[in-house]
Amino acid sequence: MNEKYGKIQKKVFMNTRLIRTPISDLFEVEIDYFQDERGFFMESWNQQEFAKAGLDLTFVQDSLSGSKSGVLRGLHFQDKRAPLSKLVRCSQGKVFDVAVDMRKSSRTFGRWFGVELSGDNKKQLYIPAGFAHGYQVLSDWAEVFYKQTEYWNAEAEVTLIWNDPDVGIIWPIADPILSDRDARGISFATYLKNPAFT
Repeated sequence: MNEKYGKIQKKVFMNTRLIRTPISDLFEVEIDYFQDERGFFMESWNQQEFAKAGLDLTFVQDSLSGSKSGVLRGLHFQDKRAPLSKLVRCSQGKVFDVAVDMRKSSRTFGRWFGVELSGDNKKQLYIPAGFAHGYQVLSDWAEVFYKQTEYWNAEAEVTLIWNDPDVGIIWPIADPILSDRDARGISFATYLKNPAFT
């Protein structure tokens, strides 16, 4: 179940590269940036380039989260009442970012992929609708920014427990700091049995 590694294919459109992961429809995103003695500049999102690569997305909400070292947020997703896709990046600090395929019809259902996102590497992760998403902070402080294709919907939001043995995510920090909600997430087995998630 460990899908942490394994880049398969690159597509290049101008300065944006979508890198397939071993999980269906899940992409790492690398974007060229310009740097000199003053600092750097990059286009973190370009709708035209993503559309050329086959991801024709319309984002309706941007969210920003700041967290201290050891905090784990997730694993969150919205059910079929308000499914959403995300484009995630770490603008400051460093996190281990994870996506779990919760789509029962997918050939990679139940598998996970993790990647380090940081202000230094400037990588992003495109997470399609139907994936649970979470991250763990590896630096003293980290800020995670993500674009969403749907508005946050409290009634549709579901939390998958971060340490479910059936999913088997290998987190860098074994004893994370959790919110009460994240500590009470549902198991993968409960998800399988609940017809509301079909």
